[in-house]
This record gives sequence, structure tokens and C-alpha cells, in this order.
Amino acid sequence: MSIYYVNASASGDGDGSKEMPFKHINDAARIAVAGDEVIVAPGIYREHVCPVNGGTKDAPIIYRSEKPLAAIIKGSEPVTGWKMHKNDVWTVTVDNGVFGTFNPYAERVYGDWYFSSKIRHTGAVYLGDLMMYEADSLADCVKGEPDEYAWNQDESTYKWFSKQKDGKTIIYANFHGKDPNKEQVEISVRRNCFMPEKNERNYITVSGFTICNAATTWAPPAAYQDGMIGPHWAKGWIIEDCEIFNSRCCGISLGKYRDPENDMYFTVRKVKSPTQMERDAVCRGQYHGWLKERIGHHIVRRCNIHHCEQTGIVGRMGAVFSTIEDCHIHHICNSQQLGGAETAGIKLHAGIDVTIRRNHIHNCIMGVWLDWEAQGARITQNLMHDNERKNGLKQAPGAMFNTDVFIEVGHGPTLIDNNVLLSKVGITIPSEGIAVVHNLILGGFSLINSGVDSIINDQREPRYTPYHIRHRTEVAGFMTILHGDDRIYNNIFVQAYPIEDKNKTPQDADYTAVGTAAFDIFPTFEEWNAPFADDKMPDMGALAQAHFGHLPVWVKGNAYFNGANVCKHEKDKLVYKKNKVKVELVEKKGHMVLKTDLYKYLNDFTDGIITSDILGLAFEPEQRFENPDGTEIIFDSDYNGEHRGLSAIPGPFATGKAEITVR
Repeated sequence: MSIYYVNASASGDGDGSKEMPFKHINDAARIAVAGDEVIVAPGIYREHVCPVNGGTKDAPIIYRSEKPLAAIIKGSEPVTGWKMHKNDVWTVTVDNGVFGTFNPYAERVYGDWYFSSKIRHTGAVYLGDLMMYEADSLADCVKGEPDEYAWNQDESTYKWFSKQKDGKTIIYANFHGKDPNKEQVEISVRRNCFMPEKNERNYITVSGFTICNAATTWAPPAAYQDGMIGPHWAKGWIIEDCEIFNSRCCGISLGKYRDPENDMYFTVRKVKSPTQMERDAVCRGQYHGWLKERIGHHIVRRCNIHHCEQTGIVGRMGAVFSTIEDCHIHHICNSQQLGGAETAGIKLHAGIDVTIRRNHIHNCIMGVWLDWEAQGARITQNLMHDNERKNGLKQAPGAMFNTDVFIEVGHGPTLIDNNVLLSKVGITIPSEGIAVVHNLILGGFSLINSGVDSIINDQREPRYTPYHIRHRTEVAGFMTILHGDDRIYNNIFVQAYPIEDKNKTPQDADYTAVGTAAFDIFPTFEEWNAPFADDKMPDMGALAQAHFGHLPVWVKGNAYFNGANVCKHEKDKLVYKKNKVKVELVEKKGHMVLKTDLYKYLNDFTDGIITSDILGLAFEPEQRFENPDGTEIIFDSDYNGEHRGLSAIPGPFATGKAEITVR
């Protein structure tokens, strides 16, 4: 086991010793093997670190910033020699040789599930830490007006535009009175910052780096997914204590295998439906080694991930059995420069047995989006807020709607527990097999009994999606979403925002009426089970209607405030009608504090402790709501890890207070 040292300030190429350090991280990445450690001194490293080897579970390869966040890996290069064009717009010409085979200013952001009609490129111009906005034309760049869809109107006036001519890239940028030859101005030139090119470079730890400014590409699920940093298609990576920002598309990628026959299939070939393309990708994954023993089991912890324009963390299939914890994920997809169905703070496909816990996620187009196969996934102890457009901003063409948690076309079991969800839409579930337990929810449920199948050629086209062998990746079957099979226990619902459009229904994506009445359409267990309960020889034809009907729901032990609506099936509940309660999130001495008076009005209302046995089995996979190792979950620990006793009050906290520190 060796220790290699890297220092950007080294006078020349060294041998990696402390006395003669390497000048580039890649020098160490070419030779480091299992058990080795690479210590990187403070400085700026303008390179794509591409590890040649992986480690083992007992002897990982560790890349460590000597001083936290002081070793900075950039996908950008400084650019000088700007000349005045007109008004506040300057121009510079760059020889395309600097880009190698990948020119970010010729490479468009495009592909499967990309809906925006705007032409956008993977490159960007950076004024300090601000990733400037790409203009539609040179005239728009000169105008320098705010983008009507941008979440930050002032930032959106800083625009750039580029064109290609005679093997050169000509860039124009509106700096609004600043002199780019005196400011820190850079342009992205590399696609990745820290990512292997080959599969299964396993057990690598990346600790304490700042990683920024890369020309990442659009990362849909049936395509190679790149990020500024990621394991590509491997097992056992740890990405910890890093700051990751200013990715054109994705910050961290935890997927996917590269498969030329299934890469951007719909965009390239068009002949199969997008859903069929995705089913193919899942099944082809087995050929590419998608097994519990070979892929996933990553940890992303204590990272500050922000200002990425597709996702903070993305992954298709490669994130299985992983944990994302204690991260701060914010300001994702805020520029609204990109539009498509793959945008969120965290966006995972096939999040099998993934745990997302104790994260602070805010000011993102969506908080967490688990798409397809969120089987065994658990979203717990997270704080989410302001994941929505503000100040009357319109939804950009091609852009997605807003919500804290979105679980799409999954069969469960998927668990959402002990979270503080404060945005206008709390939980979006065009899915089945969801358990919502001990949360504080200020937003509506949306896409209930909706958002799954399409009407094509005047007939219903079901969207069949996979479910899996319990706690493994092997496919057990495919089924469309019947809807229902949901459990909603011991939550607090507060109608904290006015309902702006009373014509909206729970079938809409932006439904903001809070409460559980949306689940009135589903049967109770007794109603659903009645056709199956007798001892007669079963009649397949007679039971067909029941086989394709809604699944049951269980609703119990919830508390409702400020007019939040109530499911007709719920008997054990608290509906408080006297005073309007207040819930406010404030910053206090560097911490996020929840201020509320609602606990004054809970009185002595309690319910029992929820367990895996109470939640039961998700219908299609016939799998319990349980830990990834198959052990029982007892919900006797709250948002802050405090113990609940013999009974529990609703919501994420074991004890209600007027002020509760939540981060």
C-alpha cells in the first residue's frame, strides 16, 4: 500500500513522493491500486481524472484533498484576450484544438426525454462562480434582458452566445459593465472532472474536493449517463465532503452502463416507444452485469451539491443498494435553460434498496424523483422546501412541474417517512405500493390515479414497468400501475398555502389541496378482498375485473389542520377546526428552525407505533416494507433520532415543540 502526493504548484513532474509530488492527479490515477491513497494539496487542477484501477472492499483507493475543499478540480479553463464587441458585450476566439474530440460549443444538449425546443450547448461561460446563461442569438446576448422563466432574474441577464467558424469557436458574452480581462472568466472545455472511462473500477473514495464547471451531457435513463464525478458502472464508491457545482447537466452520476445499441435509442432510431426502450434497457442490464454482487452499494455523504442544470445526482440502475445522506442539495435546474423529464435534486431510475436520508433539499425543480423500480427505496428524515417556482414565474416550455417527492410508475414497496415536506406540492405518486408515515406535509398529493397510461390510436396503452426479486436486481415480472396499495399513517397535514386554482384535481401534477381525500377513490382492504375471499373454485373470467381494479389503501392516525381534507376511509384521526395554525421555517444562528404552534392543538391525540408488519406487503413484488437486509422496521425513532415510546403523536417528531431545529 502506497501513499502518493499531488501538488499543482510542484515545479515539475515528480515521482509522487512527499518530496517530489506529482503535478497532476491523473499521474497518480494511472498507477494507484487497491489500498493506495492519493493526497492532493490545495490548488486548481484542470484535468479529467480518469482512474485506471479500482480497489477492493477491504482496500479501496482513496483520493483525499489535503485541506477540505481546497483541492479544486475544474472542467474549465481561464480565457483572456477579450475584445469589446458592442455595449456591454465582449468577444473572444478560441481555437478548437483545445477541446480535442469533444467541443462543448458544438455539442448540443439533446436526446431522449429532452423536450425543450431551445438550442443549448454543453459548454458555458463562467463569471466567477456564476454560470452565465446561453442566449438564443447574438442579438439576445446584446440585449441582456432577463429570461422570463429563470428562477433568478438578475443572474439571467448575464448571457453568452457562440458560433463556429474555420475551426474556431467565437464566444460573445454580456458582462454588464464588468471588464472580463480584469475578472475571473472561464469557459468549460472538459466533459467530466473525475470519472473512469471503463466499467467496474470499484471501491474508490473521493473525499473533500471542490468539483465544478464541466460540460456534461444530457443524461436520460436509456443512455450513457455522465456527471462531473461518478463511478460510471461500478461498485462501492464513496463520494464525501465535496462541493459540486456548475455542471451544465448533472453533478454526480451513479449510472449507467454504456451500450451503443441502446444509447439514446429513441432519439436515434425512433421505431420503439420510449417505454419499450426503457424496458429493453432494464433487461439488457443483466447482460452488462447488473447484479447485486457487482453494481451499486455507493455512498454519497455530506456533499454540497448546487447549481447544476439537470440534476444534482442522477443514476439509472447503477445506484442500487446505495445511500445518499447528510447532503445539502439546492438550486438545481433553476436557470430553466434545459427542459425535459430528467430534472430534480436527486433523479434515480431503479432505486432498488436506495436510502435517501437526512438531506436538506431546496430550491430545486423537484426534490427527489424516483422513477421506475423504486423497490425497497426509503426517503427518510429529509428537510425539503421551496422546491417550486416563485413570484408568478411560468413553467418553461419542456420543463417539468414542481414537487418535493415524485415516485413514478413503481410497484413499491417505497417508504416516505419522518420527513419535513414544506413545498406547495408534497408527494406525487402515479405509482402503487407507497407508505407515507410520520411526515409533516404542507403540500398536496398529486397525480393520484393519473400520469401512467396513454390513449394512443383511440385505445389505452398501458405502461408496463418491472418489479424485482426481493432485494435483488433480477426482474421478477412486469405490470402496469393499478394505483392504490398505499399506506398513510401518522402524518400531519397542514393547508399552509392558498389553493390558487380550485379547478385542479388530484389527477393534476400541480394539485395543492392538502390532505388524504384524494384516496377516497380506492377501496378498503375488505372491499378489495371480497371477490377473493370465498372458498369456491376460482373463475378467471369472473375475477378479471377485480384483477385490474384499484388496489386498497390504509389511512389512519393522521392529524389535519387549516382545512386539510380527509379520506372518507379514515376513522382514527384528528381534525382541528378552531384556529389556523402556523408553520414557518427560519434560519437561526446557522441552523434551520421550524417554528409552529400546531403542537398546542394536538392535545392528547396519539396512535400506535408503526412497524413493517403493520405496513404489510407491497402487492406486485410481494415484498414487505422493511430494511434492505430484510429486517423489520419499527418506526420508534423520529426525524432527529429521538425515541418514541409506547405510542406516538403524528408527524416526524417524537415530542412537539414551538421551535425545533431541523438542520
